[in-house]
Order: sequence, then C-alpha cells, then structure tokens
Amino acid sequence: MSKAHNFNPGPSILPEEVLKKASEAILNFNNLNLSILEISHRSKDFIAVMDKAQALVKELLNVPDGYSVLFLQGGASTGFLTVVMNYMKENGHGAYLNTGAWSKKAIKEAKNYGKVTIVASSEDKNFTYIPKGYNIPSDADYFHITTNNTIFGTQLKDLPKRGNVPLIADMSSDFLSRKVNVADYDLIYAGAQKNMGPAGTTVYIVKNELLGKTGRTIPSMLDLKIHIDKESMYNTPPVYAIYVSMLTLQWLKDNGGVAWIEKINQQKADLLYNEIDANPLFKGTTVKEDRSNMNATFVLTNDALKEDFDKMWAAANIVGIKGHRDVGGYRASLYNALPLSSVQVLVDVMKAFVKKHN
Repeated sequence: MSKAHNFNPGPSILPEEVLKKASEAILNFNNLNLSILEISHRSKDFIAVMDKAQALVKELLNVPDGYSVLFLQGGASTGFLTVVMNYMKENGHGAYLNTGAWSKKAIKEAKNYGKVTIVASSEDKNFTYIPKGYNIPSDADYFHITTNNTIFGTQLKDLPKRGNVPLIADMSSDFLSRKVNVADYDLIYAGAQKNMGPAGTTVYIVKNELLGKTGRTIPSMLDLKIHIDKESMYNTPPVYAIYVSMLTLQWLKDNGGVAWIEKINQQKADLLYNEIDANPLFKGTTVKEDRSNMNATFVLTNDALKEDFDKMWAAANIVGIKGHRDVGGYRASLYNALPLSSVQVLVDVMKAFVKKHN
C-alpha cells in the first residue's frame, strides 16, 4: 500500500529519505555495528551529529553572531517556564499576546512566578484572528508571541513594534517553514515535531547577552546559560531525536533551504484555501488575512454530509485531517515534508464531493 497522505498536526510527516536513513541507523550507525539508540552521547560520532545539527540551524536561518543554538528536552511546554526563569526579573513582568491554546499555557506558567500583562487577545472570537494595534509596556522584561496556532489555524504575518522590549517567540509549528530575521528576536524556541524532526527535542536560538540578568536562582535544567556552557550536553540529550532532526535539516539544505520550502508551502496553502473559498460545501474558520500556511482549518456548510465526506477522504488514503475539538470540522496541516501532490489529492476529493452533492 502506498504511503498515506499525512496531514497530522504533530508529530507530523517526515521526508521519506530521512525516514530511510534513520531506520538504517537504528540497526547500524556509522558502521559501528551499534544502533544510534545505543551509542554514547559523549562519543565522537554523536558529538559530530550535535555539531552538525547546530551548524545547520545557523546556516539555514542565517543566525548572526552572538546567538547560541541548543537542542534540549521538554518540548515547548517546558519552554514556557524556561522563558520565565531566564527573562522575567524578580518583581518584573512579562507581556504576552494571547492567540490560542499554547499562548494560554505560556501565560499560565508565567503567572505562577510574576506579573503578566496580556497586551491583546483574540479569545473573544475563539482565536479566529490575530490582534493588531496593541501597545506593549515599555517596562516589560520581554514580549512573548506564538507565531503559529496549530489548533485555530492562524499565523502572525508581521512582527509587532516593541521598542527595546526583548522579543521571545514560540515557533513550534512554523519553524523553518518561512524566512525569518533571527536578529529581530531575543529568543526563538520550537518543538521539533512539526517541521524539523520527531518529538523529543526542542531547539532554542538564544541571544547570549540577555542571559543571567534576572536576579533569580534558576534550576539548572532550566538555565539556558548552563546549557550553552555545556553545549547542550548538561544532561543526556535525546540522541535519536537530534539525529533525525539533523537529517531533516540536511534534507532542507540539499533541496534549496528555507527560501525553497517557503515557496512550496505557499503553493500548498494557496491550493487548499482557494478550494475552500470556491467550494460551496466548505468554509474557512479564520479571517483570511491571518490564515496559517501550516494549519488550514475549515468546516462543512452542511453537517448532514459529514459522514459521506469522511468516507471519501479516508478512501483516498488521507489521514489526520479531523479538526481539534475546540474548532471542530477539519484541519489540514501543511508542514514542510508534506508534498504538494498530497494537497492536490485532498482538493480533488473536495471537488468530487461538491460535484456529488450539487
């Protein structure tokens, strides 16, 4: 049977050539007659993997001098607390833009340790848009954004004007999907399991000069300076997740880098959204100007036809498009490794569906 058209929101699709190399390494890595799962993280073979993964992130995103790249554990959920520990001063406060479930979780963590200013929120309309025209407190220790919202299908297209307030971004679901100017950010963090690799590691791109200034006593596992000093090896790193991430980063570089994949991601998004807008049996759930290129959310205009549509896309070997319970309907995740041809299969099903029922 051919590989399914995988629209899962995460863990998500990986390039087939990456999966092949990763599977070979499980049996015999670097001709060591050992599995990648068995080697020491202190061995020269794995140190070379770590060094290459960090170097590829720097190359693909043109990371400027003065920044460090880390591969850590804990996912973005640990990152929510890591942000607070490393950037919120004692008796200071953090500013947040609330655009969805992950923003709310980041805000919840911050409230446990200090003052939080929510500068704007789209919760009033179930996160179907990105707030605009808000003011960021000039005395905030940092301003935190979530660049893409997997559940609700919105994405920040423009950066806010934030003056001298450090900018921190959770990029978990659109990391490496489009060009960014890393110098605009003081911290970027992202779980690997959307565009970079399997679940198990989180990348941090850290502006070094801002660390160590909070006055807090930071638990060692949450202290970014310690992890930088130990080169992501303070504790045993998630070896396999980093190895597969390295392979995916190399795949991205070999095919043309971030500029190449950004064009393809735009083609995928345009193809699907054009069908959603043209097809009378579907409608999008977010305002058009804030639509995500990573997670397209849509619903049926006639719920009585749901069972039939579900049978049609399942018969086409499509998986992972059921919407989150907070939105309902459908969600097609268009991450880097998803080919344009898979989006075309979904669009063809939608066209056949409307032809059948109109």
